[in-house]
Amino acid sequence: MATYHFKAVASDGGTRAGVLAGDSEKVVAKELRRQGLIPVYVGLEKKGGFQLRLPAFTRGRRRDVLFFTQELSTLLNAGVPVDRALHITTDLTERAQFRGVVLDVVRVLKGGKSLADSLGSHPECFSELYVNMVRAGEASGSLAQVFERLAEFERQRDDLRNYIIASMIYPALLATVGLASILVLMYFVVPRFASVFQDSHLVMPLPTKIMLETSRFVRAWGWIGISAVAGGTLLLNLYIRTQAGRMWWDSYRLGVPVLGDALRKAETARFARAMGTLVANSVPLVQSLNIAKAILSNRRIAQSLDLVAQGVKRGEGIAGPLRKTRQFPPLAGHLLAVGEETGRLDQMFNRMADIYDTDTRAAIRRFTSLFEPLIILVMGIMVGALILSMMLAITSINDVAV
Repeated sequence: MATYHFKAVASDGGTRAGVLAGDSEKVVAKELRRQGLIPVYVGLEKKGGFQLRLPAFTRGRRRDVLFFTQELSTLLNAGVPVDRALHITTDLTERAQFRGVVLDVVRVLKGGKSLADSLGSHPECFSELYVNMVRAGEASGSLAQVFERLAEFERQRDDLRNYIIASMIYPALLATVGLASILVLMYFVVPRFASVFQDSHLVMPLPTKIMLETSRFVRAWGWIGISAVAGGTLLLNLYIRTQAGRMWWDSYRLGVPVLGDALRKAETARFARAMGTLVANSVPLVQSLNIAKAILSNRRIAQSLDLVAQGVKRGEGIAGPLRKTRQFPPLAGHLLAVGEETGRLDQMFNRMADIYDTDTRAAIRRFTSLFEPLIILVMGIMVGALILSMMLAITSINDVAV
């Protein structure tokens, strides 16, 4: 039996904190509910004050929204009224900036607006999908279930995003350190080594000559190259911000071997997760497609959803028009066709999201498993060439001395 720290909400809306002994977190949570408390956190680690957050979360707007959604889901499923639940979340919200957002949502709600409209007054925090889901929940009287689904949607999307970022950090760091090492060698080490040959009539080996000339070029013109790369990057970013530039860039990325496959599957998973969440809450299919389009990061794939929406309006269903776009993996169309035939399109969307979440992780692993050895090989060849050039020069000096 272990001692667990807890934070919970009482029936009067106040917060309670303390410790309880129990065999597991579930046992402690059950005991808290028996005492008339709504458990918000139960764990072995103590959380300071009332600024509660999940252990794996870091600061950021997305994490604030995710935790806010989880809190509301817990409170609404426990029967706490919406206005009181929102007030409670203000006590549990860690960042002052997001606490101000929640307080403003409460203010708008008290002014007579619906919860969906209140959340929609802060589009920088709550997406169109989020707002429409809440609107559907209010209309159907299933707001607690909607927030539960939204919490799951946000968590799974955040998990996939974190996995992709974490997987790409090491290859990017490896390439950066390798390139920096080469530049340091060429800019500082080789020139000192070259001073040995100054004012001498020694015949340098060809690899050494190439190394020294490359070093001189880097020292003389390297700043121009760096400036050109920085300027090119800036111009590319400016171009990508235009509609045509963004479309070109997104199309180009989808065509990159291995990486393009991973990006396509990640977008498919994001699309399917959003559609499954929306369709399950009776949001019309065409409206769901428009909302899903807005949350996709790849404009080429997002634009193809316009054709899918047109097909749905013509009564062609969703599977056929989706296959015609050729922007989604072939399996996606077949899965949706089965969903249409069985009348369980929402479940098939969720199944498709699970499949492509897994496939995205596998594709990212394949990309990193190819990219990391390639970077190591290139860096090894370059560093090895430098060392070989130095060794040949040293050997030639020893031969002359003998």
